[in-house]
Amino acid sequence: MFLLATPKQPSPIPDLEQLANGMANGCGTDPVCSAFVGLFQKAAWAPLVASVITIVLIVVIAIVVRKLAQRVITRVVNRAASGTSITGRLRRTQATDGIDALLHERRKQRAETMGSVLRHIASIVIMGTAILTVLDRLTIPIAPLLTSVGILGVAIGFGAQELVKDFIAGMFMLLEDQYGVGDVIDTGAAIGTVEAVTLRVTRLRDADGRVWYIRNGTITRVGNESQGWSRAYIDVPVAYDADVPEVRELLKRVTEELWSDHDYRESVIVEEPAVYGIEQISDTSVIFRVSAKTLPSKQAEVARELRLRVKAALDGAGIALAA
Repeated sequence: MFLLATPKQPSPIPDLEQLANGMANGCGTDPVCSAFVGLFQKAAWAPLVASVITIVLIVVIAIVVRKLAQRVITRVVNRAASGTSITGRLRRTQATDGIDALLHERRKQRAETMGSVLRHIASIVIMGTAILTVLDRLTIPIAPLLTSVGILGVAIGFGAQELVKDFIAGMFMLLEDQYGVGDVIDTGAAIGTVEAVTLRVTRLRDADGRVWYIRNGTITRVGNESQGWSRAYIDVPVAYDADVPEVRELLKRVTEELWSDHDYRESVIVEEPAVYGIEQISDTSVIFRVSAKTLPSKQAEVARELRLRVKAALDGAGIALAA
């Protein structure tokens, strides 16, 4: 029996001798390398030296382009972090200054996070392109490498769909500033205070102290109770036969006193509280509504203070609350 010997297939990755021969044989269609060969009067060793110089030039250009890209990204990030105030139309108080400071810090954190992601992407794209160009210059076939990377990318994409979904959702969440650390949010699955935000998960702590880890890709809606400002309001039910103008005037005095209180006006309340008037009416009671715009997450504190002051004012005027 005769065995047919199969010819040995050439290795797709050349050895060092093949690399040297390939670089010394010529520059092919590379205009840069050919220009260097011309500078050396087309000597025998010119293609090898020209190839080395071309590779060094490619690496240097890649490093310079990477530095320029990172500098541009940093400049854009700094400009985004120093955005304009959204409370410019409100009366300037310590409260509005606090809102501006909070928003500026959040804007800065969001911009820095996105800048870090963009810098990494720019580095990968630029240096990856440079490496492929150098490999091609070394006569190493990059087609099998690109094919392998493409197949690996498809496999990872199918195996990590949820992970990719979480990362994309996290990037858009940071870019749009949907919420940040310290915000009280409602994600549907849990309600609580944000303790940490990453590109993959959001960590919440609810009122009972439980910690929730929610993947960003599973969050379809977010209710943020701490962004910009909050509103505190209370309903005051009085008897149906109560004097409406008198009750309204009494509530206005209460709101004016609260607005004049330095402890609240300068650090908690953003605008002067308002008495909306009759909110509801029935055969047994008339309900007035009092509202106040506050700093984020301060609405409960202001509402409690309003209830105390309204109760004291109604007791002093001899007006009973309806059942």
